[in-house]
Amino acid sequence: MPEIVKANTVAPSGTIHWVGTGLSTGSGLRLTCDSAERLIVWGRTVVKAERRLAALGLTGRAETAAFNLPALAGALAPGDIVVSMLPATEHVELLRLCVARRAHFACTSYVSEDILAEAAAAEQAGIVVLTEAGLDPGIDHVFAHRLVAQAREAVGDAAVTAEFTSYCGGVPAVSNDFRYRFSWAPKGVLTALCTSARFIDEGVERTVGHPWTAARPLEIGGETFEVYPNRDSIPFVEQYGIPSTWRLDRFVRGTLRLHGWLDAWQPVFAELRQGDGDRIAALADELAARYPTTDADHDRVVLSVALRVRGADGVAWQGEYLLDLVGDSTETAMARTVSVPVALGISELLAGSTAPGLHRAVEDIERLLELLWNHGINFKFVQGGNTE
Repeated sequence: MPEIVKANTVAPSGTIHWVGTGLSTGSGLRLTCDSAERLIVWGRTVVKAERRLAALGLTGRAETAAFNLPALAGALAPGDIVVSMLPATEHVELLRLCVARRAHFACTSYVSEDILAEAAAAEQAGIVVLTEAGLDPGIDHVFAHRLVAQAREAVGDAAVTAEFTSYCGGVPAVSNDFRYRFSWAPKGVLTALCTSARFIDEGVERTVGHPWTAARPLEIGGETFEVYPNRDSIPFVEQYGIPSTWRLDRFVRGTLRLHGWLDAWQPVFAELRQGDGDRIAALADELAARYPTTDADHDRVVLSVALRVRGADGVAWQGEYLLDLVGDSTETAMARTVSVPVALGISELLAGSTAPGLHRAVEDIERLLELLWNHGINFKFVQGGNTE
């Protein structure tokens, strides 16, 4: 059922400010252009914004502007929607501006502690804060919620052992010697590898300081990948609605890489272990120059979300959602899978059907899945089970 929208909700104005024209801005921008009364695309420069519109066949259908916070502040009106496609570290300033101007906010990044702290003020101001509305996080959340619901229907809540994994990665469509293709800022990729990961393995909560040290091979669809945990998986146990009666043998949300990535990246790991921030920033620039992203090579996005459960009566059930998409000459797979889900979230905001406050991922699951199919983001569901 749709949420009851509170009386203090700021009505959407129909104007959308899309901030950022980098690697994640794809055909979702076209969908947003179709639904908005007015769309302003803010790039680091006007030229970059115009180039992104041209690449998506949107020249003349949206306004462009050079982004800086004072300029956006001057253009922002109550009820406008700000879509931040900037690095996650820049979201908080934009959200604070939105609260001050009573404008709605959307992004595809994880909820940080700073974003969470601003969410209460946003709710009081009557504005919506939509987060984690991309690929990972985003589509992965949708698959996870569906799997948990399906498993609960199959085996119930009591005396169940369960194993949940969710792995996602952007990789080169054709493998290279680096076993990787940068699909987001290189510095962000390296910084993530320096962030500890918390997860459940063999029924025990574990934490590793360097996530790649917990990497293991995993076969998906007949192909072997290398996967490792990232960030903090534990809060998602509750967010995905997993019953407290289930015993979790494994619960991991993590990253997927091509087979051979661990070996290829050993020199990188050696530098990351030193933890020097300046050196990591310099290394990111060096790697970006050595392995540039070009229009001639295409990316590939692989997302696997799987759940296996077994009840006390021996009834077993397992299911997996698998998304495997290769980019093309029009846009990267990463840009498409990140931007299309947030475009649906924006359309929900424009319809005025979203209550003020913090939201994670797109809430109209069935509509999102239909939208993915309609825009070439195909996925499959594989189910298995047995009764012993």
